[in-house]
Amino acid sequence: MQGSSRKVHVAAGTALALAAAGALAWLAAGCAVNPATGKKEFTLVTPAQEAAMGREGYSAAIAEYGLYEDPVLAAYVDSVGRKVAAASEQPTMPWRFTVLDDPVVNAFAMPGGYIYVTRGLLAHMQSEAQLAGVLGHEIGHVTARHSAKQITQQELAGLGLGIASAVSPSFRRYGSTAEQALGLLMLKYSRDDETQADELGVRYAAGSGYDPREIPGTYRTLKRIAERAGQSLPSYMSTHPDPGQREVRTSDLAAKAVAGRTNLNVRQRVYLDHLRTLVYGENPRYGWFEGSRFYHPVLGLEMSFPPGWQTQHTHTALTGVSQDQRGMMQMTLARDATGKSPGDYLVGLTTDGKISGSRGAPESLGTWPAWIGSITVPNGQGGQEGLIAGFVRVTPDLMLQVLGRGGSPGDANERAILAAIRSMTVLSDPRRGMVQPARIRVQAAPANGDFRSIYGQLSGGLVPVEEAAIVNGVELDEQLMKGQWLKLPEAVKRP
Repeated sequence: MQGSSRKVHVAAGTALALAAAGALAWLAAGCAVNPATGKKEFTLVTPAQEAAMGREGYSAAIAEYGLYEDPVLAAYVDSVGRKVAAASEQPTMPWRFTVLDDPVVNAFAMPGGYIYVTRGLLAHMQSEAQLAGVLGHEIGHVTARHSAKQITQQELAGLGLGIASAVSPSFRRYGSTAEQALGLLMLKYSRDDETQADELGVRYAAGSGYDPREIPGTYRTLKRIAERAGQSLPSYMSTHPDPGQREVRTSDLAAKAVAGRTNLNVRQRVYLDHLRTLVYGENPRYGWFEGSRFYHPVLGLEMSFPPGWQTQHTHTALTGVSQDQRGMMQMTLARDATGKSPGDYLVGLTTDGKISGSRGAPESLGTWPAWIGSITVPNGQGGQEGLIAGFVRVTPDLMLQVLGRGGSPGDANERAILAAIRSMTVLSDPRRGMVQPARIRVQAAPANGDFRSIYGQLSGGLVPVEEAAIVNGVELDEQLMKGQWLKLPEAVKRP
């Protein structure tokens, strides 16, 4: 060990022999055949462990992103996924394909055969064959055991399976209940892994009877989304090969895969039929901001965040960070708090050793009972950290928990956090409580013409034409035929 002053009294030859023997035994114990390649490789993760990770990760993914509640669409995606998986090297794995209620264009895999696609991705795909290519790519990550590979590399490097997060250990301790399982989502595949998954995705799609020439359009769409957002790559694609390169590469792979075949399916109309009424964009039912004011119809809540703070909300957390990056606050549902008053819940945290001290008092936020003050918690590094805290009982079954910290005790950030907590109140405008999400309509083009002009002839209340062109996988000046099916995404309407 570097820096050790211990002396080892073993002859050099003997030490080398022992080391070699130990290494061989270690490697023998950790060697496994990769199903996708047929090659032996060293791994610290067994297939049984991968299956357990996938099961735990399922609950985490659903809690974080939400399950899209459309059983017909869910069954359809699952049927396509199972058909593609049947063409892989592990057709009997207990595959599970899930649609997440998230507007971001994304798909990911967890070990053990758990594959996820977002409704945002479904909105941007053009055919069943294209969906099959995306699912095939994610299936490839599983069959090639890319998660096991990355976990092994991290463990060998002494890094462990850490969570990439801007939130301090004190916040994470009281944040998502599925933090460790969600660590699987933070794994970054190498570019070689992504390239291999592309190859496997083309192979599996073609092997299951789909036309892989639909696949390159996926990467063309990703590139257009990134360019419209003003960035070279979507943030979740930062470690991936460039979409433009992947479009070219998958085009070459697809051309070879279809050589001599004439029985491949695209199934565009069937796919579009399943997208009718698909929720599009952010779902305001789960909260939205107007300036610094936040509204949440499901919780029946509104509150004000400090002006100028950067905010983000998911199904499980609402987070804000100050402009100077020294202030932070996060609102989540309190754990195991059913039936308890805010004060009793705080006592329970103290009794369980989750907090070591508190200073504050009960308050009333309108009709909601609350406790607001400060708590002291372990910081995960052997010390203690003080946090601003608020616990607010909004229904008999739900209690909100707000944790925050400023740059120093009593500074402007801390005062802003306390003001934000005390701004929580019952949603006052009934129209905001009834707001509904935007959806996708499927309609035939009424005439021949370029996309821009045809789109302009359709009913109002839709998203900008540039956005709609990306959703439909066409250029603004691309010529359409009368009767050609189009996806018409509505714009979100809020009070």
